[in-house]
Amino acid sequence: MLDHYPTNAYEHEAGYLTLLHSVFAYGSQQMDRTGVGTTSIFGAQMRFDLRRGFPLLTTKRLPFRHIAEELFWFLRGETNVKSLQANGVSIWDEWAKEDGDLGPIYGKQWRDFGGVDQIKSLMEGLRANPNSRRHIVSAWNPAEIPDMALPPCHTLFQFHVDRTFLDLQLYQRSADMFLGVPFNIASYSLLLSLAAKTLGKIPRYFMHTLGDAHVYHNHRDAVDMQLARDPKNEPILQIKTWRENLWDYTFEDLELSGYDPMPKISAQVAV
Repeated sequence: MLDHYPTNAYEHEAGYLTLLHSVFAYGSQQMDRTGVGTTSIFGAQMRFDLRRGFPLLTTKRLPFRHIAEELFWFLRGETNVKSLQANGVSIWDEWAKEDGDLGPIYGKQWRDFGGVDQIKSLMEGLRANPNSRRHIVSAWNPAEIPDMALPPCHTLFQFHVDRTFLDLQLYQRSADMFLGVPFNIASYSLLLSLAAKTLGKIPRYFMHTLGDAHVYHNHRDAVDMQLARDPKNEPILQIKTWRENLWDYTFEDLELSGYDPMPKISAQVAV
């Protein structure tokens, strides 16, 4: 049996850059909630094979620690920025209230969706019935969206077990191709890696399915700069510690080696 199958998805960092260029060059002009305006397409998919390395982009420097701390924050079920700020992470500050609260965003839904701990149920299901097609976690809770500082952009993910391999697919309804998507690629690839470690599986494919994929008009110069760069080799992620629960992992359990990115490219987030 083959462990690789044909795909029409954009693959690895070169595929991300190709999709970024396609959105930038061929998308439709749209006005959006932020008032900044975007160039966008609807419907695309990227695929990353984690056996090749960890897909942290190299055409611009990304803050891996910030990405990891945000994921751990989600997994613990937290929705207040104060613990993120204690770890030097400010990526949610623009949406937070004065007391740091963000409402029932990702962490709340992952760990308490109408009383269901989705992460706990997910891991129990993967252990008890690995061939199930129900290994799904949703952050889209229509009843609580009005109370959220920002409705979920990455809305639903699904795990799939194939013999010794573990795969993960994410559906993202709204995808900021320059600022947000590189974070999302790394975050969900880390989630796949952590789940595989806990389950004793090999992390294989992260598939990233996008709804509205867009480039904000105020990111055009930054996108031009990134598209002029060629990717380097992917870094290697090692998870040094086995933990029974996904929410117990910390940054000290991780070791990223061989990350030699090009300089950071700054752009303003659209709030």
